[in-house]
Amino acid sequence: MLDLLTVGEPLVVFAATEDNQNLIDATNFQKHLAGAELNVAIGVSKLGFSTEYISCVGNDPFGSFIKKQLVQAKIGTSYLSTSQHIWTGFELKEKVTQGDPHTFYFRRNSAITELNPKIVEQINFKNIKILHLTGIFAALSDKTLLIAEKLIKKAHQNKVLVVFDPNLRPALWSSSQKMITTLNELAFQADIVLPGIKEGKTLSGLEKPEEVADFYLQHGSKIVVIKIGSKGSYFKSYQGKTGFVPSFKVNQVIDTVGAGDGFAAGIISGLLDQLTLKETIQRGNAIGALAVQTAGDNDNYPDKKTLTSFFNKSTI
Repeated sequence: MLDLLTVGEPLVVFAATEDNQNLIDATNFQKHLAGAELNVAIGVSKLGFSTEYISCVGNDPFGSFIKKQLVQAKIGTSYLSTSQHIWTGFELKEKVTQGDPHTFYFRRNSAITELNPKIVEQINFKNIKILHLTGIFAALSDKTLLIAEKLIKKAHQNKVLVVFDPNLRPALWSSSQKMITTLNELAFQADIVLPGIKEGKTLSGLEKPEEVADFYLQHGSKIVVIKIGSKGSYFKSYQGKTGFVPSFKVNQVIDTVGAGDGFAAGIISGLLDQLTLKETIQRGNAIGALAVQTAGDNDNYPDKKTLTSFFNKSTI
C-alpha cells in the first residue's frame, strides 16, 4: 500500500550564502533540491512513509542530480520520466536576515511541460492512501492542470484522501481571476485544504480565518487548516470541530521557504499515523518551525527520532 502520491516540478535551487545580498551582487551559492510537492514527499518519506513522485526532468546534470536525490530520500520514481529535448528547471534564492528571500526562477518551458497526462492511467489508485496536490503544479500549463484534475477524479473514484495546498504563485498565472477561479475549483474537490491566511483571503475574498474555513467547508471540503504565520494554525472541520494550535518558538529564522511544505508533510504524516486533528496540526507546526532554521527548503525536515526530540525540548 502506498502512503503518499504527489505530483510536481522538481527544481535545483542555488541559495546565496551571503546575508542580504541581492541576486545581482551575490557571488557564492550552495546547490539544494527544491519544489513544493517534492519538499512534501521528502518530509513524509523522512518520517518513514512510502511515497511516489510523478514528474519529468531533463536529460541533463540537474535532472541527474534530482534523480540521485530522490533515490537517497527513498522516494519512488515509478512515474518519473525524462525529456530528451528540454532542460530541468532551476532557481536562484537570496539569503536574508529578515522576511522572505527573493527568488528568481528559470522554469518557463522546462521539462515538466513534457509530462504526459496519460500517466494518470498507469497509476493503481486502489493501493494509495493520500494524494497531495498544490496550486503551483496546476499553474504551470494547461497540460499540468489537466493532470491535476484527472488525478483528483481518479482519487475520488477510489476513495483516496485528497490534500490540497493552494500555494499561490501569481506570476505563473495569466490573471489573478484565472488563478482564483481555477484554484478554488480544485480546492472545492479536496478533502483537506491548507491555505495560508493571505492566500485564503485572496481566494475567498473574506478576511477572518473562520470565514475562510467556512467558505471551503460550504463548497465540499471536509477539513480546512489555515496557516497564520508565526502565530500558529486555525482549523475547522465539517463536523464542527474548530480551534487554534499555537506555533513553536524559534530563536533564529534563517529561511522561511519550505516551511509551508514542511507543515503539509506534518499534516499528511499525522493523518497516516492516525493522530488527532490537533496532534496532526502540532506536528505540522513543528516541522514548519524546524524548516525555517536552515537555508535549504527541506534540509531540516526531521525523521521521527528528531521530531520526538524537538517536541520534548521545545516550547509554544
